[in-house]
Formats: sequence, structure tokens, C-alpha cells
Amino acid sequence: MIDFLIGLFLATLIISLFTTRLYGLLLWYSLNSLTLGLLALFIGHELDDMAMLITGIVTILIKTIGIPYILKNLSQKFHFVRQINPEIKVQYAIMLIPAILVFTFYLSEPITQMINENNNYIAISISSLFLSLLLMMEHKNIAPKIIGFLSMENALFLLGITATDGMPMLVEFGIFLDLLMAIVVMNLLFHNEEAKV
Repeated sequence: MIDFLIGLFLATLIISLFTTRLYGLLLWYSLNSLTLGLLALFIGHELDDMAMLITGIVTILIKTIGIPYILKNLSQKFHFVRQINPEIKVQYAIMLIPAILVFTFYLSEPITQMINENNNYIAISISSLFLSLLLMMEHKNIAPKIIGFLSMENALFLLGITATDGMPMLVEFGIFLDLLMAIVVMNLLFHNEEAKV
């Protein structure tokens, strides 16, 4: 089940790179966060870790429901263009994504040699981090950059819960710190966009 959820996590992130509609991008981010929350719940259930179960529930509530709802309202308030065309052409992205996946598997090899379990999970987490960075880079609009930043945080969360079988306090602290940073960044960017209009 963990393998299925991690595969689904990576698939939703890859699909979001090819999305050309803002609401579609919010939907894929929401599904990405949902798989992450379910993964935290499943690992928490396996380890009988109450803190990880709470982390999974908080992740689902905040990232799957809360953040997409806030971003949708803000995009309507500031009249953002719903058509978001990536700057990188599709044919280049199709070549770039597998290259990133292969590169990160080689990049994470020294780390995975030190860990007996969850070798592929670390590689997938690092590749998700690079794919989120690509999502930020391939758009000029503000909203996709914010979603790319939040997806990057999801990748770090995935790395924390799969590579170490938990670290719930550290993960929870990271969630709320990054959520605070995301709110600050959203406010700055949206007010800056409003000033330009």
C-alpha cells in the first residue's frame, strides 16, 4: 500500500507539470497532499504512532482542503488568469522529467547505501523535490510558483516520514513553519500583484 501511495504521489506531481489550468493545478496539488496525508496515516498505523496519525489528519485538513480553498478564493479575488501555460515546451518537459528521475536515483545512491530499508522512497522524495522546483521555474504566474513551493514542502515531508519511519515532531514543526512561510509569501506576492494592477 505504501508503494502504491508513493507512486500516486509522484504521478500527481508529474501530471501537475503538464497542467495548463489554474484550478486543475490546485486539484492535482490537493490530490498530492491527500496521498501524502494517507501515507502518514498508513505509516502511523503500522508503527502504532499516535503523533504520526495526528500529523496525517492535520496534513489532510490543511493541505488537501484548506490551502487549495484559500488559493482559489485569492485567485478569484485578484482575478488571476486561469490559463497557465508552462514556459518549457511539452516535448522538452517529456525528456526532462525522466532525466531528473534517473539523475536523482544516482544522486541518492550514497545515501541509500547507508539505509537498508526504503531505498527507493528516498530517491522518489528527492526527485519529487526537483520536480517541484521545475514546477516553480516553468511558470511566470504567481499561483503556480506558490503551488510549486508547497509541493516542494510535500516532497520534504515525504522524505521525513519514509526515510526515518516517522520523526513526527520534526515533521509537524516543518509543516507549520512552512505553512507560516507560505502565508507570508502569498501575502507579499498577492499584494505586489494587486499594486501592479
